[in-house]
Amino acid sequence: MSNPFFDHPILNSPYECPSRHWELDDDGQPTQKISERRRSAKFITPVPKPKKRKASTAQPGFVFDEGKGLSTKEQQYDPTSIINEVRQNVATWRALSSSQWQVSPETARLLQHWRHHKFGGVRPFFCQVEAVETAIWLTEVAPQSKSGKRLLDHLASANKDANPELMRFALKLATGTGKTTVMAMLIAWQTINAVRRPGSKHFSRGFLVVAPGLTIKDRLRVLQPHDPDSYYKDRELVPSDMLDYVKDAKIVITNYHAFKLRERIELSKGGRQLLKGRTGEDLQTLETEGQMIQRVMPDLMGMKNILVLNDEAHHCYREKAGAADDEDEELKGDERKEAEKNKEAARLWISGLEAVNRKLGLARVIDLSATPFFLSGSGYVEGTLFPWTMSDFSLMDAIECGIVKLPRVPVAENIPGDEMPVYRNLWENIRKDMPKKGRGQGEELDPLKLPTRLQTALQALYGHYEKTFKLWEEKGIRVPPCFIIVCQNTAISKLVYDFISGFHRKNEDGTTTLENGRLALFRNFDETTGNPLPRPNTVLIDSEQLEAGDALDDNFRAMASDEIERFRREIIERARDARAADNLTDQELLREVMNTVGKHGQLGGSIRCVVSVSMLTEGWDANTVTHVLGIRAFGTQLLCEQVIGRALRRQSYELNEDGPDKGLFNVEYADVFGIPFDFTAKPVIAPPQPPRETVQVKAIRPERDALEICFPRVEGYRVELPEERLTASFNEDSILELSPDLVGPSITRNSGIIGEGVDLNLEHLGDMRQSSVLFEVTKRLLYTKWRDPGEEPKLHLFGQLKRITKQWLDTCLVCKGGTYPAQLMYQELADMACNRITAGITRALEGKRPIKALLDPYNPTGSTAYVRFNTSRTDRWETSSKSCHINWVVLDSDWEAEFCRVAESHPKVRAYVKNHNLGLEVPYRYGSEMRKYLPDFIVLVDDGHGDDDLLHMIVEIKGYRREDAKEKKSTMDTYWIPGVNNLKNYGRWAFAEFTEIYQIEADFKAKVESQFNKMIADIAGKIV
Repeated sequence: MSNPFFDHPILNSPYECPSRHWELDDDGQPTQKISERRRSAKFITPVPKPKKRKASTAQPGFVFDEGKGLSTKEQQYDPTSIINEVRQNVATWRALSSSQWQVSPETARLLQHWRHHKFGGVRPFFCQVEAVETAIWLTEVAPQSKSGKRLLDHLASANKDANPELMRFALKLATGTGKTTVMAMLIAWQTINAVRRPGSKHFSRGFLVVAPGLTIKDRLRVLQPHDPDSYYKDRELVPSDMLDYVKDAKIVITNYHAFKLRERIELSKGGRQLLKGRTGEDLQTLETEGQMIQRVMPDLMGMKNILVLNDEAHHCYREKAGAADDEDEELKGDERKEAEKNKEAARLWISGLEAVNRKLGLARVIDLSATPFFLSGSGYVEGTLFPWTMSDFSLMDAIECGIVKLPRVPVAENIPGDEMPVYRNLWENIRKDMPKKGRGQGEELDPLKLPTRLQTALQALYGHYEKTFKLWEEKGIRVPPCFIIVCQNTAISKLVYDFISGFHRKNEDGTTTLENGRLALFRNFDETTGNPLPRPNTVLIDSEQLEAGDALDDNFRAMASDEIERFRREIIERARDARAADNLTDQELLREVMNTVGKHGQLGGSIRCVVSVSMLTEGWDANTVTHVLGIRAFGTQLLCEQVIGRALRRQSYELNEDGPDKGLFNVEYADVFGIPFDFTAKPVIAPPQPPRETVQVKAIRPERDALEICFPRVEGYRVELPEERLTASFNEDSILELSPDLVGPSITRNSGIIGEGVDLNLEHLGDMRQSSVLFEVTKRLLYTKWRDPGEEPKLHLFGQLKRITKQWLDTCLVCKGGTYPAQLMYQELADMACNRITAGITRALEGKRPIKALLDPYNPTGSTAYVRFNTSRTDRWETSSKSCHINWVVLDSDWEAEFCRVAESHPKVRAYVKNHNLGLEVPYRYGSEMRKYLPDFIVLVDDGHGDDDLLHMIVEIKGYRREDAKEKKSTMDTYWIPGVNNLKNYGRWAFAEFTEIYQIEADFKAKVESQFNKMIADIAGKIV
């Protein structure tokens, strides 16, 4: 039976506000119905076993009171209604015209850029823009309205109760939706405004970014403006003319552990007692708060108004006095240890921020998290939403927009259907048979004695992984899919690791015997020789392993020497210190392995399985994860979402270009065992999905540097038109064809539910006199093309312009399909006519008055050397090392593939490149609107002038030519090509089009080749 939720779960574009959602019942299960509106923010407080609230103390009507036991409904704080109200206010504000936004001009410019800029790579998702819009609205807009002030009062009240020394608000974004990008956008917004408005208290250029661990801290380096992979430039988050402002930002990125006060003097216990004496006071050897701040954030010393960005902020809160102690009494074993660890981390993090606030002053703390909920040990009900949360884009929202993978539970063949629920909540069925302690020094545990149900679960999910692995191999994917296992403690992680990858069993005589791994693809030992593999297929990640250094052996280091050396060079580039990589520890190397899982050619590229304790609950973002197995307790959906979140990052971000899912992402899945994640609880038998290989398109340097192609980055054109005798030269590109395709339907049938219908048409426009049309078009031409800003129109030219306009109307205007010349009264059509008339006048001046191309003052020259991006598009051409500087051509059509073949085989072609993320843009005017045209190819051709004076030929492959195609060609021929050639700095340039695509059938290849030869001959004949 078809299940539409699982067959077609993606309903919305990732770049637009969600307009539909799957309806869920009270238990969070899909009802298979689609609701035609955006999903509201809604949370139900989880009650994971009666740990904290006893029946005798529970109050009637306890819904969402943050564990405070409030007595009246009026006192109850409901953050979901606040989130929905803020969301509605932001949506209303977003819909206003830019003149009504009530923000600074710099903020308005950034908003326009994020919403409408044509990004070369993946543009910001709607959820990312909305999160930043919420911060902007709360900061710049809300204080100016009564409703906004009321919401700010709510926020202040929530902070007064929970964070009395700080002003915080949280932005909730599902895992995989790109919180790092949001942080970069927030930093850009704040910095640019702070630089332009140094006296404003709303903005800062000092930032403290706090992460929960080293993995995330290292990943966040892209927030530094000077980092080689800085998001501001690489992801085009800031307009090019504003990039210099961002460089004024002072950004300190740290992990919260750095807030712990350190010993200034290393003393042994005996030495401390000796210095203390019998009656002396304890020696104060800990650093002070001021010294800690000087150590952690020296760049921020002396700054005020600092903005804090908390990544994975669910670790940062002030525990509620007294309540946490009551909770601890109810917790036992591993759960109590986890609560203690949560408390210690939260106390250190929040205390550190409070110290910074006291010493330097914090303007605001912005929390970013997929799960901004209180943890166990906080004194609040575990899973309670932070009451200062102001926006929400949930996991369901992300799935319905296709931004993340869809978690699902496959049914493997060797698991009877009746037992399937056992493997949904695996831990509850095996916990009594699992070791309780960490890896100690006592009796060694036998990995082969794992509980039967656990072994069956491993085999079942592994069987599905094996099919996926083979499918990836068949498709030519150069990295393997990744299987992750999250364990309850270090003892279990070591047992599972040995079981699947192999281990040496100690014999009574002191020798060892190899027990190879039970899962063949995850083995770390050669099946024939028993020797360790040079590159392990499985890695174990836990704190004891990092301290012991037993994860990597010398053999692995030797085999991976090239990658290690590349990592050393990257460290040097980041630190700008030639000695920074001299002491690369095993711990750093292991973190690099983890950070590069799924990245071909790097340390972690060949890893197939990762066994972990808690490191993978956050901060690890490999996009090749296909299978997840949980072997631990999952008390709340909070922890479920954290662990499953590691598998949610998509592999491909290419939108479907046609079919019923046009404009949407393809569905990607993550298969899960052992994690009781509610909303996809229904078992689904689903075969592995063919993956999309991701490749990096880049210039091959230095091997192909001889094939580099440079080009001018043109911003506009300067044309000096004569004021004496005007003439015009019209050609086929001067023709303007009015048709229903351009102007809209010319005949419309209107009909009621009953009664006679009526045809609505444009016949009445035929009554307008030709002279009236001529006068209006000439007037428009004079006022828009022959008047400098602030000057009066040159009325003495009206007669000459009228003569040329009549010539154009008589020879170049074509009306088809019930259209009329009177439609040139439409301003956009009139401007199109004026553009073509002006181009005709300019064309007549060729050789008499030079046209100059105006270059981008910040970046005047583009080059193939700067191309570097990732793509999972399957239509691509692997270029010849003799013909193209760049390794791949991303194809938009089969015609382009044939063009690549012809270009690489043609004897006169010296180099070519596809203009994909290259940066070659041609400004042109279409009607009243300025647009940018991206030609298809640049080809360097030897047209007889020798290798030192090659012809740069811009090639466009075009089938059906609409009016905008004519404007593009006219601009190239009339403005861009002459303007660039007149600069004399970029060589000789020409433009050519393939326009007979649709007539080429069986002899297509021969036709293209002959046309290419003809094109080169024709162009060479024109260029001197």
